Amino acid sequence: MSTIGLTALRTSAGRSAVAQRALRHPVAYLLLVYAASRVLVVAAMGVAAVWFQTPAGVGHVDPNVADILGSWDGVWYRRIAETGYPVPLPADPDTGLLTYSEWAFYPVFPFLVRGLMVTGLPFLGAAVALNLLLGAGATLLVWRCFHFALHASPQPARERLALTAASLWCLYPATGVLVMPYTEAVAAVLIAGSLLLLMQRRYAWVATLAIVLGFTRAVAPAIACAVLAHLALRWREDRAAGVAPLAGQRVTAGLMIAATAVSSLSWPVVVGLVSGLPTAFFDVQAAWGQKPESGPFVLWVVWAWESHGFFGVLVLVSLVATYIALILGRHGRWLAVELRVWALAYPLYLLAVVRPITSMWRFLLLDFPIAALVASVAMRTSTGARIVPHWRRRVGVVAVVLVLGMFWFTCTLLTYTPWAAAPP
Repeated sequence: MSTIGLTALRTSAGRSAVAQRALRHPVAYLLLVYAASRVLVVAAMGVAAVWFQTPAGVGHVDPNVADILGSWDGVWYRRIAETGYPVPLPADPDTGLLTYSEWAFYPVFPFLVRGLMVTGLPFLGAAVALNLLLGAGATLLVWRCFHFALHASPQPARERLALTAASLWCLYPATGVLVMPYTEAVAAVLIAGSLLLLMQRRYAWVATLAIVLGFTRAVAPAIACAVLAHLALRWREDRAAGVAPLAGQRVTAGLMIAATAVSSLSWPVVVGLVSGLPTAFFDVQAAWGQKPESGPFVLWVVWAWESHGFFGVLVLVSLVATYIALILGRHGRWLAVELRVWALAYPLYLLAVVRPITSMWRFLLLDFPIAALVASVAMRTSTGARIVPHWRRRVGVVAVVLVLGMFWFTCTLLTYTPWAAAPP
């Protein structure tokens, strides 16, 4: 055999050995991928601080990684962790309308950070340490959700698909916010954990996480869609099999439905009670620019039209239609129904209630089934059972594109120039 042939054989054998070790030790492999992705995030922040962050945005002439880490919404979470929420709610002295305040931000994350600060850690150190741990937990829970979808037929190729999808999620362009003092890390843990417990039919735990999620992020309507789809599917399957659900399961299922309903209103109700103004939370959100009275989806269509006319609207509709087709088509087929419903409900919910802002990049980080679609398309498989021989090369190209996107997001959106920057 030629030298070239031997080299190719050794290389192929080496890649196969690495893949086998990853399949045998998926948790260790994913934690290694997560750690490597955190190194890349910090490197991107270093590049952003040195070459893209203007001194005017940080107040001194030598911007550094800490400036990037603690910027934007991190400033508000610091205030909550250090001094709590202001009472009465701040209002504009001229108009009397509620204005920017900490009440627009949910309390679970800053209060967790406050708990860590009791040890003597400063806010930024406590927040970053907490999110590093939560991000690792979220990565494992995302993989478990993908893995659970394959539990009926655990073939090595299918397991590889789940590992690849979870690994690509770690490289999502906006993944830097999993390190910053933002709520994405704790929200990802709660959302992935809720969906996994839902698939495992552990309804009381889903109800518990739903209540906590109600004080973390405004995503309860999308979770409720996944819950209802799960219960409808289970009712159909049990009815076909002639199996009647136990009384205890009916009670916990009802509790779960009630918890998701309460979750969507819990924080707005608390803000209303504290302030004495029933609509206080929504009034504060309006001060930040969130004004849903225009109607669902309208602001996005108007934005696309005003930016690029009919072509802009066509691109927007095409992107949404393509995404829906991927979720409902063969590349989403290997996902559990609960994940597919979440993957549909969450981004559509965002388009319905969130105005066109660059923060959508980080909001979509929580739509982790996107990574499953990307992995499936890259490996050219609809189930994971059969993949293309050169799948590593294709996944490698996707990973490089994602890393470039990570540097773009960090250098473009995480840097701050007063009055001239788009929020991440």
